[in-house]
Amino acid sequence: MQVIDTSIADVKIITPKVFGDDRGFFYESWNAKVFSDLGLNLSFVQDNHSKSAKGVLRGLHYQIQKPQGKLVRVVAGSVYDVVVDLRRSSPDFGRWEGFTLSAENKDILWVPPGFGHGFLSLEDGTEFLYRCTEFYAPEHERSLLWNDEQLAIDWPLDGAEPALSAKDAAGVPFADAELFP
Repeated sequence: MQVIDTSIADVKIITPKVFGDDRGFFYESWNAKVFSDLGLNLSFVQDNHSKSAKGVLRGLHYQIQKPQGKLVRVVAGSVYDVVVDLRRSSPDFGRWEGFTLSAENKDILWVPPGFGHGFLSLEDGTEFLYRCTEFYAPEHERSLLWNDEQLAIDWPLDGAEPALSAKDAAGVPFADAELFP
């Protein structure tokens, strides 16, 4: 495995070592010792799996109390995955970055606690897996407005409107969001 720094501190891309031949492939997506040796000493309490049609946008979610770190990857299809730094103490506060994660590239993204997170499904039948460092706590969940003008996230929508849940359509602007210290 290789850890690649991104332009936002603490957000990492992990590229697994893939063993493939004419029968298919194999790779480790999680190994506590290997990740610890790479400087990512993580402990998970919950695994989640979602399936989305093309054009579904999920997010930008975070938990203001009991914040979750997320290790995310795609096992079918592809997504445009976005993180927003919501840590006021961070030099990257208010910055966002987007990544294409796919079943083909097999990249894994580490999203630390203190970030808003969401993704746009780029293909029908996209399956997204994420491991969380904290349990889901709906009373603490918050949603940033996906198309907030201040953040100006460049979603690859090609002029289409995304399919949103009612919760995500009602996300709050960055200027009004509850933030981390």
